Amino acid sequence: MNTSVTTEQQLAQLDRALDAGTLRDVAGMVGDLSPGDVAHLITSYPPRIRQVLWSLLEAEQEADVLNELPEELRNQFLVEMEPSALASIVGQLDDDDVADILHELPESITEQVLGIMDETDRSRLATVLAFPDDVAGGLMSTDTITIRADLTLDVVMRYLRRHAEIPENTDSLIVVNREDHFVGILPIRTLLVSDPQQSVREMMLTNRDAIPALLPAAEVARLFERNDWISAPVIDEQNRLLGRITIDDVVDVIREEADHSLTSLGGIADDEDTFSTVLQTAPRRALWLGINLITAFIAASVINVFQDTIEKVVALAVLMPIVASMGGIAGTQTLTVLIRGIAMGQLNSRNQRWLVGREAMVGLVNGALWALVVAVAASLWFDDWTLAVIIGAAMIINLLTAGVAGALIPLTLKRWGIDPALAGGVLLTTVTDVVGFLSFLGLAAAFYA
Repeated sequence: MNTSVTTEQQLAQLDRALDAGTLRDVAGMVGDLSPGDVAHLITSYPPRIRQVLWSLLEAEQEADVLNELPEELRNQFLVEMEPSALASIVGQLDDDDVADILHELPESITEQVLGIMDETDRSRLATVLAFPDDVAGGLMSTDTITIRADLTLDVVMRYLRRHAEIPENTDSLIVVNREDHFVGILPIRTLLVSDPQQSVREMMLTNRDAIPALLPAAEVARLFERNDWISAPVIDEQNRLLGRITIDDVVDVIREEADHSLTSLGGIADDEDTFSTVLQTAPRRALWLGINLITAFIAASVINVFQDTIEKVVALAVLMPIVASMGGIAGTQTLTVLIRGIAMGQLNSRNQRWLVGREAMVGLVNGALWALVVAVAASLWFDDWTLAVIIGAAMIINLLTAGVAGALIPLTLKRWGIDPALAGGVLLTTVTDVVGFLSFLGLAAAFYA
């Protein structure tokens, strides 16, 4: 069986085995898969089947599979374990992965697990647990190989051979002084091809900055992406080495950021599970539905102001949704571009004004184009050129407003410390609905007075 990718064929085989109740066959299939594939399988089934699959795992599989599971689902399995079993599992994982797990567990369980662990492991973990999981210190592992600058490369090679294994994703050795202050890095490729009599000081790289422990995780991910790093050292405020971050941790950050942006735009919690129960899912979504209802009442109140005008010209009620809908789509396009730029760290004080101006011009151009199309359609439909002029003008106003609002709302929310992906969509919809109805019905009231 292919262990690198979970295929539809494998899922179909598991489905048949589960339906037939042949759990021994299921256990055999699961045992042949990589931890990542097993985690994918578990997340692809409803809760009852998940419990069955989890119960079939071998003890040595549990730690690696847990490490690949989404946070909320992982915690569901962990809280049901005895502290001794939990301590055994976390003892097989890297410090940063253990810290992620312990950060999310109830404090009482965390204390019991730490109490069972030996002093060395507990001390190592304390370094990582001292930081939130959304900064570099919370992402790092303390499992590093350090060397001194006065050693020769031959001595370094002999030192490495004394290790049974080296940490995963080790592309460089970290050079420190006697006080454990970061000095530079020695790439493994340099070590392997250089004269063994050369010193580390001669061959190390000193132009590579270490990552401050309090740097936000999103900034860490951007540094890795920009510089194509595989690993990077992490230091405290005194330039003392604390640990290192590796590319696999950064991939998790990038994936979480992408998930956050996608779910926030829909008003859904980050930890929403595809197979959550009705009782879990409904309350989470109710909040944003309630907020949206409030904004809908605001838009409806604008329409109510022009009730007499609508009764006089019934065609207005037919065409109203077109203006609001076009503004909503145009604004969402702008909002998405700006939120993506914010997430990628591309926006700053030098380019924000240019972007707002660009989006205003795009809104104006598209507004003029589609105003002409809608005006012609409205005149042919209702045989009323006055109505055509009204809806055309309203279309231009609303698309121009949508472009400006779609750019300014995320920038303003970011300045206020509010997540633009979470709140931007609701605010934008309110603006485009209100401006769309107000411009269309206001012009109609003036023309048909």
